[in-house]
Amino acid sequence: MAVSAPAEPLRTAKPVPHRSRPSFIQRSTIATLWRPLALIVGLLIAWWAVTKAELVAPYILPSPADTWRVARDNASYLAENTWVTTWETVIGFIIAAIVGVTVAVVMVYSPNIEKTLYPLILFAQVVPKIAIAPLFIVWLGFGPTPKILVAVLMAFFPIAISGLAGLRSVDPEILELTSTMGASRLKTFAKVRFPASLPQLMSGLKVAATLAVTGAVVGEFVGSNEGLGYVILQANGNVDTAMLFAALIIMSGLGIVLFAIIEIAEKMLIPWHSSRRAASSTTPGV
Repeated sequence: MAVSAPAEPLRTAKPVPHRSRPSFIQRSTIATLWRPLALIVGLLIAWWAVTKAELVAPYILPSPADTWRVARDNASYLAENTWVTTWETVIGFIIAAIVGVTVAVVMVYSPNIEKTLYPLILFAQVVPKIAIAPLFIVWLGFGPTPKILVAVLMAFFPIAISGLAGLRSVDPEILELTSTMGASRLKTFAKVRFPASLPQLMSGLKVAATLAVTGAVVGEFVGSNEGLGYVILQANGNVDTAMLFAALIIMSGLGIVLFAIIEIAEKMLIPWHSSRRAASSTTPGV
C-alpha cells in the first residue's frame, strides 16, 4: 500500500506594503508651486552672478550675502518695524473687507444707492493715495491712524467691485425660484447670493491684501518713525542698499503670506471651486 507524502503547508502571501499616493490637493499644490520656486531660485542665481562678476557697483546692487548679513545683524530692528507694518496692514484690510462687502451688498439691493456711490468709489480709486496721504497726516497726526486709512483706501476698491460682480453673478431664474418658494431676502442672500459670490469675492480679497501692504508702507513714507516704510526711507537716505533690499524683501514676503492665508481660506470655504480650478490648470490642453 503506497504511503502518500505529507501535504506541504499553505504559504500565505506576504501583504504588499501600501504606499500612500499624494492627494489631489498635494499634487495640485506641487504643480502650482514648483514654477514660481524655480523662478525665484533662478533670480537668486542671476543676482549672485551679477554681483560676483562685479558688473554693478555694490552701492547700487548689493550681493545676496551682504543683504542676508545686514538682515541677520539687524534682525530685532527689522522684526519690530515689520510688526508695526503688519498690524497696520491687517487692521486696514479687515476694515476694507467689512466696508467693501457692506457697500457691495447695499449697491446690489438698491440701484439708486449704486448710482450715487459708484462714481464716488471710482473717483476715490483714481486719486493717487500718495497725494492724499499728507492730508491724513495733517488731519489725524503722525500716529498709526493715517497709515491704516491709506491701507483701507488701497484695499477697498477691489473688494467692493469683486463683491458687487459676484453678487450679481447669480442666475436670475434661481432668484425668481427662491422668491416663488417664499424665501425672504435675507435667506436668499445667505443661501444663494453670498455663496455664489465667494469665488469672485475671494479673488478681490487676495488682490486687496497685497494692496493693503502697499497702502500701509505709503502712509509710512509720508510721516512715520517706525514701520518698513520708515526703514526704507532711512536706508535710502543713508545709501544703505543692503538694508533697503532686506526691507523690500520682507515687505514682499508679508504680502505673499497674506495672499497665501486668503488662498487657504478660499480652499476651505469653497473647495469645489479650488479643485475645479486646479484640475483645469493641470489638464493638458486647457
